[in-house]
Amino acid sequence: MSHVVVAPDKFKGSLTAPQVAAAVARGLREAVPDVDVRLLPVADGGDGTVDAAVAAGFLKVGRWVAGPLGKPVPASFAVRGTTAVVEVASAAGLTLLERPAPLNATSHGVGELLKAALDVGCTTIVLGLGGSACTDGGAGMLEALGKTSFEGIDLVLASDVDNPLLGPSGAAAVYGPQKGASPEQVEVLEARLADFASRIGPEHASRPGAGAAGGIGFAALAVLGARFRPGIEVVLELAGFAEAVRDASLVITGEGSLDAQTRHGKAPYGVVRASGDVPVVAVAGRCSVEPGDLGLKAAYALLDVEPDVTRCMVQADSLLTVLGGRIARDWVSQ
Repeated sequence: MSHVVVAPDKFKGSLTAPQVAAAVARGLREAVPDVDVRLLPVADGGDGTVDAAVAAGFLKVGRWVAGPLGKPVPASFAVRGTTAVVEVASAAGLTLLERPAPLNATSHGVGELLKAALDVGCTTIVLGLGGSACTDGGAGMLEALGKTSFEGIDLVLASDVDNPLLGPSGAAAVYGPQKGASPEQVEVLEARLADFASRIGPEHASRPGAGAAGGIGFAALAVLGARFRPGIEVVLELAGFAEAVRDASLVITGEGSLDAQTRHGKAPYGVVRASGDVPVVAVAGRCSVEPGDLGLKAAYALLDVEPDVTRCMVQADSLLTVLGGRIARDWVSQ
C-alpha cells in the first residue's frame, strides 16, 4: 500500500517542523482514517536542524555554553552513532538576544558545541549555519576550540546560502542589517572581517558559504578543513528521505512563506527535487508564487483559510489540520 510522506520545514515564529508535520498528519487522518503517513520534518541548515535530526532518530544531547554575549545558555546537539548535528542558532542565535548586538555578538559557544561533539566520539559533524547573531568571522568559535584537532573529522557545513565572506554579497553587507547593524556598523564589521581573513586565509574568503552565519563558514573552511553543502540535501540524507519517498503516492512539504526565495536553497524546493516523479504539494503561511514555478502540484496557505495574519500565526496548528484535511480530500484515495 502506498503512503504519504509529510516533510515540512518550520513555520518561523509559529511552529517547529515536527509540530507542522504532526498538525498536517492529524488532518490527513481525520479525513482518511486508514491513510499511511510517514512524518519526516526537515530543515535547510538553520534553526530547527537539530530538531529534524532528533525526529529522524538522533539523540539530543544538552550542554551549557557561552551565548552570543558570553552569558551561559542551554544548548543542544544531536548524535547518532559517530555522527553529530550541531546548529549555530543553538549557541549563537539571534533569538537568544533580548536586543541585537551586531558589533559584540560572538560565535564562542559554537566552538564549545563542536568540542562537545568531538568529546563524545563523533567523527562526522554536520554544522547548520543559519540563524546567527554574530558577524565575527568565526573568531569566537576558533578561540573556544583552541588547539583542538579536526584531523580525520568530516566537518560538513549545511546552509541555505552560499555567500562569500566579503564585499556587497558578503556576511556584513547582506546579513549585518538583519542582525541590527546600522550602515556605519556594517562598515566596521566589513573591515574586521577583511582583517581577520587576511590573517588566517584570504584565499578562502571567496569560497561558497564563507559568508554564512556571519563568517563562521569562512573559519570552518579556512582552519577546520570543512566542506560546504546545501543544507536541505544534508538533512534529507540524515532523515533517510530517499527510502521514505520510495513507493510514496504523495509528498507534503512546506514552510512559513513560499516565495521567490524558496528556489534558492530553501527546504520545500529541495524536497521537490529529491522526490523524483512523486507528486509534491505544500502547506505555507502564505504563498506569493505560482506553485508550478517551484515544481509543486499545489500549495495550500493558511491565509486562504484565515485572512488575518496574527490569527494565522496563533492558530497555525489547527489551521494546518484543516489544510491536511483538504489535501487528503484532493490527493489521497478514499
